[in-house]
Amino acid sequence: MWTYILRRSFQALFTLLIITVLCFLLTRFSGDPLAQYAANPRMSAADKEALKERLGLNDPLYVQYFKWLGLAIQGDLGQSFFARQPVSEMIGQRLPNTIVLMFTAEVITVSFALMLGIISAVKQYSFWDNAITTFSFIGFSIPIFFSALGLMLIFAVQFKEWGLPYLPTGAAVWDKSDPVEYIKNLILPVTALAFVNTAGYSRFVRTSILEVLGLDYIRTARAKGLTGRAVLFKHALRNAALPLVTIVGLDIPFLLGGAIVTESVFSWPGMGRLFWEYAQRSDYPVVLGVLLIISTAVVVLTIVTDVIYTFVDPRIRLS
Repeated sequence: MWTYILRRSFQALFTLLIITVLCFLLTRFSGDPLAQYAANPRMSAADKEALKERLGLNDPLYVQYFKWLGLAIQGDLGQSFFARQPVSEMIGQRLPNTIVLMFTAEVITVSFALMLGIISAVKQYSFWDNAITTFSFIGFSIPIFFSALGLMLIFAVQFKEWGLPYLPTGAAVWDKSDPVEYIKNLILPVTALAFVNTAGYSRFVRTSILEVLGLDYIRTARAKGLTGRAVLFKHALRNAALPLVTIVGLDIPFLLGGAIVTESVFSWPGMGRLFWEYAQRSDYPVVLGVLLIISTAVVVLTIVTDVIYTFVDPRIRLS
C-alpha cells in the first residue's frame, strides 16, 4: 500500500503542476485587473503603467508564473490587488465557514441518502419506492439557486409574514457568545445543499443495493438462514457502499469551493463566495489561491478514496 501511495503522490504532484499552469493561463486571459481604473479621470496613463509595474503585470507570463509558484510553495499566495491583504489570510478567514457548511451538509446528505436508498431498494416498486424516486427526480432536476430561493421565500419571508419563527438569510458571523445565531444562519444553506445532493446520492445507493441483492453470495447468505436485516446491513450494504464512497470522496473538494451559488444566495461568508466576488474583479491572486486549494483537495481526496476502498472492500488490493 505504501508503494501505491508514494507512486500516486508523485503523480499528484505532476497533476497539480499541470493544473497550476492551466489555471494561471486561464486567469491571465480572462480579463484585465486594471480595467476598472480605465474610467477613473484622476488616474493618468503613467499612473496605470506604474501600477502594472508594481503588481508585476509587465513581466513575461512565464516569469509571473514561476514567481507565483515559488511563493505558493512557501505558503505565500500573494496579495489581493483590491483588498490589499494577503490572500492566505483572506482564505483563512473564509475557509472555516465553508468547512462547517460543507461538513454539515455532507453528513446530512449521506445519512438521508443511505436511509432513502435502502428503503427504496428493499421496497422496490412500492408506494415508498415511487415516492422516493419522485423526490429524487425533483431534487435532481431543480437548480440549486431555485431551491435556495424557494427555501428563503418559505422559511424566511412567509414565516415572518405569518408571525411564525423564521430563519435568517443574511451573512453569518461566528460569535462564540451566541452560537445559536450562527446555527440558525446555517440551516437554510445546509438544507439547500443537502436537498440537491441527497436526491442524487439516494439513486446511487438504490441502484447499488439492487445490484448486490441479486448476487450469488447474497442468496447463499439467505439460504444459511440469516435474517433479512443481517443480509442487508452485514453483507449487501458494505459492497453497495463502494459507489457512494467514490461520489462522496470526489464531491467533498468541489463542495469546498463549489458552493458558490449557495454561499452567494445566502450571503454565507465562505470561500466559494470569496472566489465569486474577486473573480468578477479579475483579482488573480485570490482566484488562483482558491483554485490551488480546491485542486489540491481534489487530488489528495482521490488518493484517500482509493485507500478507503481497501477497508470497505477487502477484495481490493493496492499494489
